[in-house]
Amino acid sequence: MHTRHIAPLLRDALSDTPVVLINGARQTGKSTLVQSAGDDGTGTPPRRYLTLDDTAVLSAAKADPTGFINGLEGPVTLDEVQRAPELLLPIKAAVDRQRTPGRFLLTGSANVLLLPDIADSLAGRMEVLSLWPLSCAELSDASTLNRADALFHGDWSALHIPPCDKSDLIARLTRGGFPEATARATANRRDAWFNRYMQAVLQRDVRELANLEQLTEIPNLLQLLAHRSASLLNLAELSRTAKLPQTTLKRYFALLEMLFLVVRLPSWERNPAKRLVKAPKVFLPDTGLLAHLQGHTPQSMAALPGLPGSAVETFVLTELLKHVAFSAPRLSLWHYRTQTHIEVDFILENRKGQITGIEVKASATVDAKDFKGLRHLQDTESAIFQRGIVLYTGREVVPFGENLWAVPMSFWWAPTRQALGLPS
Repeated sequence: MHTRHIAPLLRDALSDTPVVLINGARQTGKSTLVQSAGDDGTGTPPRRYLTLDDTAVLSAAKADPTGFINGLEGPVTLDEVQRAPELLLPIKAAVDRQRTPGRFLLTGSANVLLLPDIADSLAGRMEVLSLWPLSCAELSDASTLNRADALFHGDWSALHIPPCDKSDLIARLTRGGFPEATARATANRRDAWFNRYMQAVLQRDVRELANLEQLTEIPNLLQLLAHRSASLLNLAELSRTAKLPQTTLKRYFALLEMLFLVVRLPSWERNPAKRLVKAPKVFLPDTGLLAHLQGHTPQSMAALPGLPGSAVETFVLTELLKHVAFSAPRLSLWHYRTQTHIEVDFILENRKGQITGIEVKASATVDAKDFKGLRHLQDTESAIFQRGIVLYTGREVVPFGENLWAVPMSFWWAPTRQALGLPS
């Protein structure tokens, strides 16, 4: 079992917060993580585990939500709570009567905070943690170093990163991070797993959340979004291509977001005088699922003249999401694009408003023109600009000017802090 990097945050949250929610897509390892948070060895009562995937538990919860919650003694874990969102108000009432740290540990395979009337019900009583599929560092059992924080604060003049091997990167792109998929020995077996995964999500979660009987349009929409991953979200174009009214499209898109199957990355804007593109970018948050929907295998990707830029950019987005989820300075993630088509793929911003720009290049070579967007950001936002980084598939960390660096993509799976030139 791989060590999850948000585990220390979970332990801390349970020590002082009445309700903790682990949010993430199905099969990201939520159940495994929360079951490891059982008896903590401190003499507190052992944590009871109940899953709402169990028919009897779900029936009892739905039949009498208040009675179900009131009948639970001691610390309890409720897995897949989105299946009975009516439990959240009784949980609020129970917490208000007895505000015990760690009383309820919840997991959700749908973002319950997006469900009607839920976002405010546990305000001030609940901490929410995000669990994405396994990161490269988790898969490699590498250091728990937060690599988003390192991108933001790192002294790149001191870093030593192994070269990025193309075949290694292709394997990571097509494997993704879902624990069960990564354990499959062949591409065919992973493909079979992704087929079953999509069927399970559609047959269970989509039907329950949206009461949809006709599901053929959802897979088609997800397929279209897979081929638009890392691009600006254009609902009008997508509506025409999918042959769906925009009202229906927006409802389906929101459903896919709720299930963590797509991610909307907002645009960064702090200077009202700038003419910026405000449209978000859309991504699939797992490159294994992306490769499956696009029909890519390691062999077909290796046969291409170059790596697909959208897949590599999606890979970086997925890694950033996983590390931002346990960032010490609570970094936020954005994209940047002006109406004159100057863009930076990603911006990391801290709570002081300082920013680091990240460009992604799917090539093993890099030159000065690849820093055009970063130099623009450095010039126009000099008061808050920290550094600019081009992540590329090459071999060396290379300086390209003051606070501008080219960094190999293998940064994401370099094994230890020492390999990165950082203190232990």
